[in-house]
Amino acid sequence: MNERTFFYALGKLVYQIDGVYEAYGKNCRVGSPNLLWILYALNDGERHSQKQICEDWAIPRSTANTIIKTLEGKNLVTLSQIEGERRELLVSLTPRGKEFADGILADLYKREKEIYAEVEEPEALLSTLQNLAAKMQRIAAKEN
Repeated sequence: MNERTFFYALGKLVYQIDGVYEAYGKNCRVGSPNLLWILYALNDGERHSQKQICEDWAIPRSTANTIIKTLEGKNLVTLSQIEGERRELLVSLTPRGKEFADGILADLYKREKEIYAEVEEPEALLSTLQNLAAKMQRIAAKEN
C-alpha cells in the first residue's frame, strides 16, 4: 500500500462512518447531521463553548450559531457568558434539552455500545486515529 491508496481508503471509511450518523439523524428526524453532533457534544453533561464545539466537531461557526440559536429559541439550551471573555459563550442543555437529546441519542448510544464490544483494542485504535488527526492538521495549516 502506498500513501495515495492509504488516504483514499481512509477517506472512504471516514465518510462511510459519517454517513451512518447522517442516516441515523435523518431516521430520527433530526435532519441536520450538525444538529446531531451538537446534541451529542452537549449531552455529555459538560458546558461547552460554541467555539470548542466548532473546533472539536469541524462544524462551521455560522452553522453552529444558527443551530444553537434555534435550540435556545426552543428552550433546549442556555447560553452564558464566560468570565473574562467578551464574545464567547458557554452552551449547555436545559432540563428540557437534556430530555430532548436523550430521546434522540438513547438508541444511538445503545447501538454504539454493541459495536464497541466488537472492536479489538479500542483504546489503541483511538490513539492511532488521534495521532493521525493531529498530523493531518499540517495539511490545513499549509493552506493558510
